[in-house]
Amino acid sequence: ALIDEDRGETAEFLVKIGGIISPSGQEHERAAAVANRMREIGLRDVRLTSSPNAIGIIPGESDRALVFVSTLDDLATVAENQQAYPGGPRIEGNRVVGPGTNTSLTSAALVAAAEALLEVGFKPRLTLVFAAVAQEETGLVGMKELYEEYGHRAEGFVDVLGDGHSVSYGAIGIHWWRVRASGPGGHTLSGGLPNVNQGIGRAVDRILSLPEARLSDETRTRINISVLESGTVFNHKPESGWFSLDIRSMDAGMIDSIENKIREILEEVSEDTEIRLEMEPFQLTPGGQVPGARESKLVTSAQAVSRFLGYEPSLSNSGSSNMNVAVAGGTLAIGLGGSRGGSRGQPEEWADIDGMIRTAKHIFLLSAAMGS
Repeated sequence: ALIDEDRGETAEFLVKIGGIISPSGQEHERAAAVANRMREIGLRDVRLTSSPNAIGIIPGESDRALVFVSTLDDLATVAENQQAYPGGPRIEGNRVVGPGTNTSLTSAALVAAAEALLEVGFKPRLTLVFAAVAQEETGLVGMKELYEEYGHRAEGFVDVLGDGHSVSYGAIGIHWWRVRASGPGGHTLSGGLPNVNQGIGRAVDRILSLPEARLSDETRTRINISVLESGTVFNHKPESGWFSLDIRSMDAGMIDSIENKIREILEEVSEDTEIRLEMEPFQLTPGGQVPGARESKLVTSAQAVSRFLGYEPSLSNSGSSNMNVAVAGGTLAIGLGGSRGGSRGQPEEWADIDGMIRTAKHIFLLSAAMGS
């Protein structure tokens, strides 16, 4: 009831933080606004970290913690749309309309749930940690920092992505690489070889000929090469080029195995073609499975809360979000998914107020179920 009563106030807070331009790596102003709101509602030990994450707690009887996570940063395209958007976000009926509102819904819901818990005087057994984390889009930087602080004493992490229409409890690892190629350039008349493009082409063909590139089993192992770039004119050999490499699997060992095979391929192609080929990490998202996660109290409680709120959640063991950091570290974690609104990354982006309120209620009830 308190969350419903504070609906307007929560929507206004979303207007405020959604209007702050916060591309990944530049979330400091938005993080400060969330931290200030955490102090206003009475969360304890509120602080900003170097990432910057905004963190506040409700102390429990135990040092063990249940950690709720929202996302602070936006895509670069969202920041561009915010700069071009006149007047900032606004409330229109059941929506908060404007670039920057869709992802920020998670932080507004997080704070609303924490405020309701404080207002009813909830005294948890577990310490409840509420963290709005930075740089999700650029390597899960804020989550890695948060996990380093709380991973050793966390009963679980809850990555708040929506209202719980879906619940993820395992993580698919996604490793993105640039493979850079370099060699002697020159005019066509100076000779055809060595040629950067021969090294790129031969390496791409051999990588996509690996048996793992054809897998379609339950591990969701995939290899994809989608970008190849080199050269600008017809009559000049390029000195450099690169191609993208997307490797993913729910089996972390499989990713390691594939990457080792690719390194061997690159060494052999380099030797054959006299073209230097090097793997450069672009974004490495860890993954894995925690034994017993599906039957855990965290997953079954989240499932029960969703049912109480009126919907049957879909379950998945292949999430891809901040939760991946905890799962890869062997700590139980879930991702609460669900629609937050629409047109994310577009000028007409909007957030669903009803969905935000359901998200806050889910956090509130899951806190009570797990933390009591």
